Amino acid sequence: MRRLFGSVRARATLGATLVVAVALVAAGAAVLLSLRSNLMGEAGTQAERSARAVASELAAGTPYDKLSGLDGDIGPVQVLDEDGRLVAVSEDLERISGTDSDRVRAQPAARPAGEDEDDSETAGEALEPGEISGESVFRNGSATVDGDTEDYRYAAVEVETHDRGTLTVYAGAPLAAEHGAVRTALTVMLIGFPLLLGVVAGVTWLVTRRALRPVEGIRREMAAITRSEDLARRVPEPDTHDEIARLASTTNETLAALETSVERQRRFVADASHELRSPIASLRTQLEVAAAHPELLDLDGAVEDTVRLQRLAADLLLLARLDAGERPNDTRVDLAGLAREEAEGRAGVTVAAEPVEVVGSRGQLGRVLANLLDNAQRHARSAVTVSVRREGGRAVVGVADDGDGVPEADRERIFERFVRLDTARSRDDGGAGLGLAIARDVAVRHGGTLTAGQGPAGGALFELRLPLV
Repeated sequence: MRRLFGSVRARATLGATLVVAVALVAAGAAVLLSLRSNLMGEAGTQAERSARAVASELAAGTPYDKLSGLDGDIGPVQVLDEDGRLVAVSEDLERISGTDSDRVRAQPAARPAGEDEDDSETAGEALEPGEISGESVFRNGSATVDGDTEDYRYAAVEVETHDRGTLTVYAGAPLAAEHGAVRTALTVMLIGFPLLLGVVAGVTWLVTRRALRPVEGIRREMAAITRSEDLARRVPEPDTHDEIARLASTTNETLAALETSVERQRRFVADASHELRSPIASLRTQLEVAAAHPELLDLDGAVEDTVRLQRLAADLLLLARLDAGERPNDTRVDLAGLAREEAEGRAGVTVAAEPVEVVGSRGQLGRVLANLLDNAQRHARSAVTVSVRREGGRAVVGVADDGDGVPEADRERIFERFVRLDTARSRDDGGAGLGLAIARDVAVRHGGTLTAGQGPAGGALFELRLPLV
């Protein structure tokens, strides 16, 4: 059961069915109440019409035994006097409830004429002789007429007579039609609603299954990718242009980014292993030679290889922290002061800077400037220029040299890891090809950019753009 309702299709079907069920119950109750109210109103109108017909005859002075409404054709009728005595009743009435009297046999009152006149005057305070009340009182009850018992809607109407005082006429209209219609409507609902709910549940189940079929395809393909570890595979994208299609497209974009990241990581590990092999092999050779022939120990070369290993390890560690998503510190950094510090002691480097502050890691931003200056000095003929300025809402740090520059086709490739354009340059002179990659990664982590272009002197121009404080 838990597994069944753990599926989206089952929950959607159950939810839709419950919503429709609640709507049907509410609508059915409203229909039944409206139908009952209308039929009850019609029965009351019919009863009032019958009561007023009898009241009209009484107002005209018709004797009780001559009243046309007492033949039983219009329903049970009672006529009560001021004292509540039953003075006239319809034929074949055996039992009645819901009126002011449960009697079914008339009891004519023999009253003195003078008393009648007094009562007439008292009643005349509300109604004039021969006048019928404009208001009617409605009640529900039952009656047995000629052996048949039914429910009735009674209407009570008062009439002021000339010689019999105030009389109250009760006339009933049967509610059999109302009960029958309500029962019929209820039966139809009890049969039709479950069928309709079954149709809704079935249609919802089928539509949901069809709608979720691409999702199941995506799930199966993702499971296959997980088992095979083949990130080159892609999930199917349905041609529906809906949320599921966008989900499949986003999933494929994620797989592509993951494949690129994994491939980049593999290449990084391979390149790092290759870069570490040379200085380690060189250092080992020197130590082995020194162990066998101490007089041949090249101490300067050993120290140089050790320093190179230390720098390479530091670069690799920094790249690993950047790849892990390390966030820079939220401290204010004066780029002008930082540029002067990094340029101090470097031959041929001039600085033209205005005070500009950004938020970030002073150590990482200093590493960016140091890497850019190292790269510029390696390629410059004689001069390197550092500029710091404001440009809109960003701080711009430019490092330009007067060397040969970077070919336009390679201005993005030089920021890849372990890329060196000058293949003839020695590793000792050119480094491992990580400086510019580290500089760009740090720039991106600080919300900025690092681009390469052509400088004023024809050499390379690297521009670091960071958001101002």
